[in-house]
Amino acid sequence: MTDKPEIGVSRRDLAALAMAGVAAAGWEAGGVGQTASQPKPAIEPTRLVSAGETLRPEIVGSFGIVAAGRHYAVAAGTRMLLAGGNATDAGVAAVFAAAVTEISHFGFGGEAPTIIYDAKAKTVSVVSGPGTAPALATPDRFAAAGVIPGNGPNGGTIPAVVDAMALALQLNGTMSLHQVMQPAIELADGFVMYNFLAEVFVSQQKATAKWADAYAAYYPGGQPPRTGDIFRQPNLARTMRIIADADAAAFRKSKDRKAAIQAGRDAFYKGDIARRIGAAMERDGGAIRYDDLAGYRGRIEAPATTRVFGYDVCKGGFWSQGPAMLIALNIAEAAGIASMTPGSADYLHVVAESIKLAFDDRNMYFGDPDFATVPMKGLLSKSYAAARAKEIGPRASLDHRYGDPWAYEGKARTTPLFTPHMLKAPPRPTADTTAIEVVDRDGNLFSCTPSSGWMLGGAYIAGDTGVPMSNRLTIFDLDPQSPNVLAPGKRPRTTLSPSIVMKDGAPFLAIGTPGGDNQDQQIMNVLLRVLAFGQPLQAAIEAPRINSNHFHGSFAIKKDEPGVLEIEDRVPQSVRDDLTARGHKLDVLGPFGVSTGIVAAGVVPGSFTLRGGADVRRERYVFGW
Repeated sequence: MTDKPEIGVSRRDLAALAMAGVAAAGWEAGGVGQTASQPKPAIEPTRLVSAGETLRPEIVGSFGIVAAGRHYAVAAGTRMLLAGGNATDAGVAAVFAAAVTEISHFGFGGEAPTIIYDAKAKTVSVVSGPGTAPALATPDRFAAAGVIPGNGPNGGTIPAVVDAMALALQLNGTMSLHQVMQPAIELADGFVMYNFLAEVFVSQQKATAKWADAYAAYYPGGQPPRTGDIFRQPNLARTMRIIADADAAAFRKSKDRKAAIQAGRDAFYKGDIARRIGAAMERDGGAIRYDDLAGYRGRIEAPATTRVFGYDVCKGGFWSQGPAMLIALNIAEAAGIASMTPGSADYLHVVAESIKLAFDDRNMYFGDPDFATVPMKGLLSKSYAAARAKEIGPRASLDHRYGDPWAYEGKARTTPLFTPHMLKAPPRPTADTTAIEVVDRDGNLFSCTPSSGWMLGGAYIAGDTGVPMSNRLTIFDLDPQSPNVLAPGKRPRTTLSPSIVMKDGAPFLAIGTPGGDNQDQQIMNVLLRVLAFGQPLQAAIEAPRINSNHFHGSFAIKKDEPGVLEIEDRVPQSVRDDLTARGHKLDVLGPFGVSTGIVAAGVVPGSFTLRGGADVRRERYVFGW
């Protein structure tokens, strides 16, 4: 995502302010180090300086680790682990807690694509949780505006969080919906407002005022909550209690945990909550109706995978951007990146060019496979990656270079040729995401990237339910030739991209981040250092990063910036000069300025101990032992 002027202070500015002292200390590519031009500071006598020192410690343990956006979500997940739950129980509890306390970026009516490793079954499964377009959402509905809005009653897919988390619990959990929702319900009854969210409330008051129910819920008395205030969401708490109580009542009768979870889930999608959501939407000119909610069903799928550097990387299907990272990793591997020095000009050039090739293919070929014919085999083919790697020349490409995966698919193209393009409509604000990663003592892994229902650009809450609705319809195309063209019942090609990595059939890592189009780029930045070079997890997370804006973005007007490469200023000047000489258009950011917030948790091969890490680029949290 780009900086958002409507928020007041941009993410880049926040990062620069937060890290001003760090920048003054001097940084080198790949880690912390004193620059030659600065005097060596006096070392406090009792301080031991480690060669592998990071700004945050890598969390290690053997019981369980939870990594997430806010401390509230981490605490909710940790409670489940302490109560005897596994990684999925903890992850689901953390997602629900985040839906209450991270409403700047994610709310209860959003979506939650999830990947789970089941240690007992030894399988990786994807919970498809992006929501689908409602029946009234057609290209004609938005043709006059030329763009699908990112906010308001017409901005969202069908709420998917409750369904996705119910599926996750049924698949791999041990607890009930009633149990895992308790921390979130308590937080909805009231949590202490923290500074970042308080500032978002101030910045978004005018934008939210256009929707009466949202304004009443978020600005009671017409005033934004202040840091340190107890912020209450009674309508949302009531909605969550209805779901939890339906689960508990069904379990008392049947003693069947999975059936009870279904009853709780159905209380949201088939009961009075759904009727009130549908009525509010109809009143406000929105597209969602009761029948959309009652008929919605998520699903459990096999992941898209590739094997690189001896690891198996698992992502969501081609209804997400996840496979673009797999393609980019394949291309980088084929280009010989494992023989390069991490952080060098050669290395960063290959990373950038691999991303540009893969994400151009994302825009041309990806779409919900239920509606679009996607050359999935060809796109993930190692032969295709080798051919694409040969397109990486000594200079940065300023062109959009779309490949021909159909030549590696084993059959002829059956779809029209779609050329991605920027729309002419005025730009609209977009927002962001959070991420939750969990590992437990048995090696179960949980990776979820929940999003939508955010405040940025103006929140829309459906009636008196307290449920902020999704913002994901804006990712669809309106061009009928696009595999991602809007259609009722279709999943948008979401940017939400959880990840799980396996090593020799054993669990290795759950990793994710907010960041829209940046998500898979930033995960790739970290994974290359961990998988190809064996760097420590926290050190790899903190290492300098790049981010390409070359390809057409996913949101609003689908803007592209050919050749533009964001780069953190900890990358040495000599490397930046080399990249500029190769034709990259560098956008130099602060020391931790890339818009991202990686969190990760996993298993150390051999010892089977646990580790976790959290980014310093945003307010990320990790805890465990």
